[in-house]
Amino acid sequence: MGIALRLRPAAVMLLAIAAALLATAVLAFGGASGTIGATGTAGTTGATGTAGALAPAGQGGTGGTGGTGGTSGTGATVTGGPVIQAVGAENQYANVIAQVGGGYVHTTALLSNPNTDPHTFEASAAVARQVGQARIVVQNGLGYDSFMNSIEAASPSASRMVIDVQQLLKLPDTTANPHLWYAPGTMPKVADAIARDLSTIEPQHSAYFMKNAEEFTSSLGAWNAALNAFTNTYKHAKVASTEPVADYLLQAAGADNMTPWSFQAAIMNGTDPSPQDVATEKALLADREVSVLVYNEQVTDPLTDSLIALADDENIPVVGVYETMPEPGYDYQSWMLAETSALQRAVADHISAERL
Repeated sequence: MGIALRLRPAAVMLLAIAAALLATAVLAFGGASGTIGATGTAGTTGATGTAGALAPAGQGGTGGTGGTGGTSGTGATVTGGPVIQAVGAENQYANVIAQVGGGYVHTTALLSNPNTDPHTFEASAAVARQVGQARIVVQNGLGYDSFMNSIEAASPSASRMVIDVQQLLKLPDTTANPHLWYAPGTMPKVADAIARDLSTIEPQHSAYFMKNAEEFTSSLGAWNAALNAFTNTYKHAKVASTEPVADYLLQAAGADNMTPWSFQAAIMNGTDPSPQDVATEKALLADREVSVLVYNEQVTDPLTDSLIALADDENIPVVGVYETMPEPGYDYQSWMLAETSALQRAVADHISAERL
């Protein structure tokens, strides 16, 4: 589907943001009492999430459960002093913030429900309030989460540090594929940037943040090893895909994506692919020219459903990939490893993995 987000009308959204910014920001302190986990905000149509539990003195509370399509928070454990409020526009970025910041950071993920389309996310007053209170924000850029720019412009703060991953990677606006977290080189740079910004906020804990960032990058070794193993054994394995969600991973694994880019881009942007591209995609499956079909598990339509059915009919394994990190049970590292392992099983053992 398209990367254009369906936001509320401008006037309504600005009123909501203004109302949120008038609310008093309550920052919890460790030592005397624990922090309360963030309350999950309501999704587009879902129920409000549950509030986090109050932790014992000196410990952070457990983050609240996000509502359907809503946000979720992670608790922090501190020995004293204020907890740094942080926001990840997508939960994979929030997860890395939490791993680097550890007990000194309380992180909220705005997009966290794997059963919803991230492109239809609606910025609410609660989201505006969370961003307004944050000292550090990580967002993707490339138009993927442009609602963040609107909120940040409506609540300017000299103390808020924003890591825009597109800018961090020095990518031009013409970069076609916005799913940057699937590229193996992205998150180590994000982790380092988070550690630098957290060190600016709390320099007394700089060594702790830097160490966590180094450990995070080291922990990606299993994923990188899996990518190398796939390349060594199945380089140039032919695959088809519905969208470019996992294209960076496929490239890193040495696979050849046979689907025309124009077809992928049309599905991603919510437009109809040309009849010629549809015929080409179906022929890849009907003629069994590919070893696997990779599809966006979070966003399907009648066309993509028909392609999955065709792959099943031709005994071609299907692998589902995600735009946001599946929860619970995964961190960023284990999620990427699971996606790569699913691809390997599909090619090597002919096993589908439509869901993780």
